[in-house]
Amino acid sequence: MHKKLCLLPALALALLCACSSGEKKTPPTRPTDFVSSERQFTTPTSGDIIAIFDTSLGEVRAVLYPDAAPMAVYNFVGLARSGYYDNTTIWRSEYGFAVQGGDATGTGTGGSTIWSNNPYPLETDAGLKHYAGALCAAFAAGGDATGGNSQFYFVTALPDSVSSSDLQAELTANGYTDAQVAAYAAVGGLPYLDNTDTVFGQVYAGMEVVDAMACVDTVKDDDGNDTFRPTGEAAITINHVTITTYTAEADNGLDTVG
Repeated sequence: MHKKLCLLPALALALLCACSSGEKKTPPTRPTDFVSSERQFTTPTSGDIIAIFDTSLGEVRAVLYPDAAPMAVYNFVGLARSGYYDNTTIWRSEYGFAVQGGDATGTGTGGSTIWSNNPYPLETDAGLKHYAGALCAAFAAGGDATGGNSQFYFVTALPDSVSSSDLQAELTANGYTDAQVAAYAAVGGLPYLDNTDTVFGQVYAGMEVVDAMACVDTVKDDDGNDTFRPTGEAAITINHVTITTYTAEADNGLDTVG
């Protein structure tokens, strides 16, 4: 994952300012009654591939999209089944933006792939966006490591992050559909990362755990700047990632999220 300007410079600037305003880290109240035809807001169907994250803060469940992002999904699934993610940490926690993990070194500078550690290319799909709760492949930029590896992030943008009518008008002007603009307006997200990073899944249960990850205490540098690295006392561990298929019976009683 990387913050960079793309087709929406004004939108990116507005969202970055909102995410770095120093506001208190309070878990947001997310909409529970939002209805959308967008793929990421529909309940998984029987047989869909899902990932179950067992973490030190609780369980997170995400549906994966191998048809839209096959390399990202196959790499993630292969690494998860090999135990690569076992006992790794969330090394980045940025309130209102994202939480990131998937680096076995815990530094954010490492990573692996199932293809002899060779990176894989960007995969974008017009129907998948960086809405809150999106599971995304983090991409290195520049040098010999350009591309995706084992690192991933969950979008933790706040529900009101795309509430401005000006931002929504900019999305419309850049070709977003009415349904996509409505989804961003309702749940928030990071539209300036669309088409620059790969969305390969969406949280459908346990978003409150993801939000808790974004609210932990983080280390400040000598100048008082936030490094976005959880403190030792607030360390977040991914105990294990289970890959399985969705069944309504198995998920009965779980709280779902849009």
